Amino acid sequence: MSTGPGADSAPAPTSTHESTTGGTFSSLKIRNYRLFATGAVISNTGTWMSRITQDWLVLSLTGSATAVGITTALQFLPMLLFGLYGGVIADRLPKRQILLVSQALLGLCGIALAALTLSGVVQVWHVYLVAFLLGMVTVVDNPARQSFVSEMVGPAQLRNAVSLNSANFQSARLIGPAVAGVLITTVGSGWAFLLNGLSFLAPLIGLLMMRTNELHASATVPRAKGQLREGLAYVRGRPELIWPIVLVGFVGTFGFNFPIWLTAFADEIFDGGAGMYSFFNILMAAGSLAGALLSARRRSSRLRMLVAAGTAFGLLEIAASLSPTVWLFSILLVPIGMLGLTTNITANTSVQMAADPEMRGRVMSLYMMVFAGGTPVGAPIVGWISDTYGARTGFAAGGAISVIAALAVGFALARVGGLRLKVDLRPGRPHVRFVPREQLATAA
Repeated sequence: MSTGPGADSAPAPTSTHESTTGGTFSSLKIRNYRLFATGAVISNTGTWMSRITQDWLVLSLTGSATAVGITTALQFLPMLLFGLYGGVIADRLPKRQILLVSQALLGLCGIALAALTLSGVVQVWHVYLVAFLLGMVTVVDNPARQSFVSEMVGPAQLRNAVSLNSANFQSARLIGPAVAGVLITTVGSGWAFLLNGLSFLAPLIGLLMMRTNELHASATVPRAKGQLREGLAYVRGRPELIWPIVLVGFVGTFGFNFPIWLTAFADEIFDGGAGMYSFFNILMAAGSLAGALLSARRRSSRLRMLVAAGTAFGLLEIAASLSPTVWLFSILLVPIGMLGLTTNITANTSVQMAADPEMRGRVMSLYMMVFAGGTPVGAPIVGWISDTYGARTGFAAGGAISVIAALAVGFALARVGGLRLKVDLRPGRPHVRFVPREQLATAA
């Protein structure tokens, strides 16, 4: 539920609540969203295929892990540099039209890389260029796609749809790398890129088949000066927006550097090699998928859930960093994946529900810029800590920062909401909980 910036009373910053109906897959009853989800699972599978194949191609061309890191950084860099401008565009133009263009461009990037690879002329700078172009398209595609969900399903089903989107992405994460491995070893990298490019036909067909009269109307904002500053001021003045974004920024920047940690634990700590690294990734993906499906079952999106999930996520990372055996480490990866997705989904849904429709594109672009754009900043820091002091210390540091950020945001939200911590040691009562100041004063 959204409240305008000029409303008489601000919404309580400690919770954002919208009920959903119909169970775990209720959003799929809506035809437009069903078309969207079907196209997304096909293109997401292609995207994961392409990511794995792209890294393998760069490694085979250069023999350098640094070159692989450069490719990843180039793909994320545009979001960090231009992410907010993508949100302005998403608020100005109809989101379905934006997606028709952006999905077509993503498909063309895949086909271009396929043509270069299949013809045998591909060089590493070609891959760098395509990675950067993919990042530039994503700058506009991400906020438009995130905010278009509410137009398809409406506020009552928003949490469910966001959760199913994450489940969709994690399902593709389980399938895509396996398919890529088969294609690379049997027919070559070029065919994997080609299938990725063609996979974007699925979301394009889905978008074209949608019944536009069944979409929930969303206001577009006329072109004007100062819209970027307006978006930043809007978020800054609303605690229920700024604090979830702050928490996601810290967790995404320092707590989600799993490629660094899982590689190091598989290779250095447990001497397992590539097979163990793949196994770790499968466990993380399975946990993430479970977290997305559990989030889809919940009927509300509350910021206290965000704080609790973020805290537990960080604590489990610390516990995993201290694991003496590979089996304990492996077991902990499942709930880490589950709580990481729960944190992301709860923050995403809370922010979308609290943002006014005409500001949602800019708000979500800031959200994605902070969450995804932090990777080029956090990865070198965490990597340096891991190289200098060991993988266990690096993993523990990422978890500790996540815990501190979650607790700090929790107390900030409690303070803004006029809450205080109450400890009650009587039997049958909650031992620790937040209560309004007035209730605490009465009890005293």
